Amino acid sequence: MARVSTKENKNIYHQTRENLKLTREAASALLESITPERIEKIENERSLPHPDEVLVMAEKYRQPGLCNHYCANQCPIGQQYVPEVKIKDLSQIVLEMLASLNSMNKQKERLIEITVDGKITGDELEDFIYIQDELERISIAVETLQLWSEQMLATGAIDPRLYSAHKKQ
Repeated sequence: MARVSTKENKNIYHQTRENLKLTREAASALLESITPERIEKIENERSLPHPDEVLVMAEKYRQPGLCNHYCANQCPIGQQYVPEVKIKDLSQIVLEMLASLNSMNKQKERLIEITVDGKITGDELEDFIYIQDELERISIAVETLQLWSEQMLATGAIDPRLYSAHKKQ
C-alpha cells in the first residue's frame, strides 16, 4: 500500500495517484512511459506535465478530467480558450443545459434582430453580451456532459462496446 503524503495543497495529479492508492513506483509501472522521478517533479510542481503525459495519466488512471484540468489551467493556449469543467451529477448537467436552452429559445428573436445587419450597435451590445454568455453556459454544459460520459466509459459504468456501437449508427 502506498504511503500517503502529509503534504498540504496536493495538486490534482498527486491527489489522483493517492486516491488510487499507488506509490510513485507503482504509478510509473502503470503509466509505463513516466518515471517515478518525473511523477515526483510533476506532483511537487517543480515541472509541468507534458500534454502526452497528461493523456497517459488520464487514460491509465481512468480520470479523463485530468485533460480538461491541464488544458484549462496549465496549457497557455487552453488557458485562453478552454473553460475548466467539473464533473457533476447527470441530472444537474441536464437541468443546467435545459435552463440555458430555454433561455436561449426566448432570446433567439432578439439575436436575429441584433445580427441581421451584420453590426452590433451600442444599444444592442448589452443584449448581445447576455446572449453570448448564455451560449457559453450551453457550451460548458455540453462539455460537462461529454466529460461525464468519458468518466462513465473509463470506469465501466457505461459499456464502451455498446457505446461505440450506438455512436456509429
